[in-house]
Amino acid sequence: MSAPDPLILANIIRTKCESASELDVLTFVAVADDGSLTDRTRTYEELWNNGQRFAALLDELGMQQGQSFGLMMQNHPEFVDVMVGSSIANTIFVPIDPRTKGAKLVYMLTFAECRGLVVADYSLPALLDRDVASQLDHLEWILVVPTGPSGLDLDADKRLKAYPTFMDRPVPDLPVRATRSTDPMQMLYTSGTTGDPKAILSPHARFGTIASIGPGIGLEPNDRPYNGLSLTHANAQLITLGNVLAMGLRGVFSVKFTKSRLWDITRRYGCTMFNLLGGMTTAIYSEPVKPNDADHPVRYVLSAGMPKVIWENFRQRFGVEIFELYGTAEGGLTLNPPGGPVGSIGKAPPSMICSVRDEDDRECPPYVSGELCFKNADGSLPQLSYFKNQDATEKKLQGGWFRSGDIGHADEDGFLYFEYRKGTAIRRNGDFINPAFVEKAVAEHPLVDDVFVWGIATEANAPGEKEVVAAIVPRAPGEFDPQAVFDHCKEVLEANFIPAFIQVLAEIPKTASEKPQERFCFEAFKATPQSVHPRR
Repeated sequence: MSAPDPLILANIIRTKCESASELDVLTFVAVADDGSLTDRTRTYEELWNNGQRFAALLDELGMQQGQSFGLMMQNHPEFVDVMVGSSIANTIFVPIDPRTKGAKLVYMLTFAECRGLVVADYSLPALLDRDVASQLDHLEWILVVPTGPSGLDLDADKRLKAYPTFMDRPVPDLPVRATRSTDPMQMLYTSGTTGDPKAILSPHARFGTIASIGPGIGLEPNDRPYNGLSLTHANAQLITLGNVLAMGLRGVFSVKFTKSRLWDITRRYGCTMFNLLGGMTTAIYSEPVKPNDADHPVRYVLSAGMPKVIWENFRQRFGVEIFELYGTAEGGLTLNPPGGPVGSIGKAPPSMICSVRDEDDRECPPYVSGELCFKNADGSLPQLSYFKNQDATEKKLQGGWFRSGDIGHADEDGFLYFEYRKGTAIRRNGDFINPAFVEKAVAEHPLVDDVFVWGIATEANAPGEKEVVAAIVPRAPGEFDPQAVFDHCKEVLEANFIPAFIQVLAEIPKTASEKPQERFCFEAFKATPQSVHPRR
């Protein structure tokens, strides 16, 4: 019989149980209402035992190998329990941002063919919304994870079941059914820059391989990593969680991101490094200066999108080194360790090749912009498959390169610099915003006659990121109230999708084919600031 594949999550946990079963490998920190920090932990043994219980539960629910279910919650211990259990059962889990609502939630659960859903109680209202629930008849079961003392109303839907009642059962002894690391472990949704988000069939090998790069991103045996990003995001899940589990480090995760308490958490738990994305760096830097800003155990920050203009000031103010990283959920990776050029995303690791290529698929000379493209060092392509979208898969891998969709350039020494996302997408705080979702929400407000959503880069944004602008033609200009539209957006959209500005126009500039013209909106934004209303 062949040896267990070391790239499969359940095998990683089982192996660690043999040598470090009682290590508090994961700590999940929440900020209580009174401002105190509370936490819950997981050992390797607890992860294995809970994973076994969940795998047995999936069997009871009729889940077959290769079938999918949704996972919708913040960073709670149960998130990782479910990941391990799914790996044992060889099912496919689909991480969904717990803030997701409405049509987007329906789409994500339906497109991924989810038979069930594990959901935190605070996300249940979005799921049980009448317009949403009426379109989710295909969900056969819904396991609800309680996070507060209020209790669960399981009578709202016959499919609802309390997750904890199944975790008190005896621990079974199921074999790890995931045996091939090339098989899908999860579906990671893209942000849907030009339409509905695509679902990446991410294999076990993707998690296991990223979980082996710890030393390459500066991690040492005594480090204690921290991450405040969502485990539904590849950064937190693969880079931090994966390397913590594989290296046997004691990782710390915030239940949800908190810029105001970040340094308090690192002090309390002795964290020596943490991950940041895009606009989060600016958000932390924008906090009021405190005399103890540099009084903490953090030695370096693993950043993806540190703005060049605050790079050195951030490093000096907080007393940390900057390790810049670039990567995509599908493939591609570059690293710029401390000491590299400020503002650069570095170079591809030895296992990969990165080429900046022009529209004719030729490699660009230094300082000439092109698309960042990748392949493995042996010339092969990263494993990539978009679920039910072979055309998109082939387009992403055309010409023998993985095409990131990101534009950048290299300097004369081969160091790479990210510039912007290809196309008209809006990236904010690491998320690529689909304008169609925002436009739909705004257009449904009774005060709005027409709307076009676009993005504008401000001095506060990380490189390649923009703020969301909703250009609106009011139905009755004299009665238009921008704040009413902002309030509506807060009710129906995720935080990153809410416009930062409402721009009032007499008409949306369009081509003869009715295509809105962004450049004219930009010109009006600058020329008539009185028509622009910032979010308060």
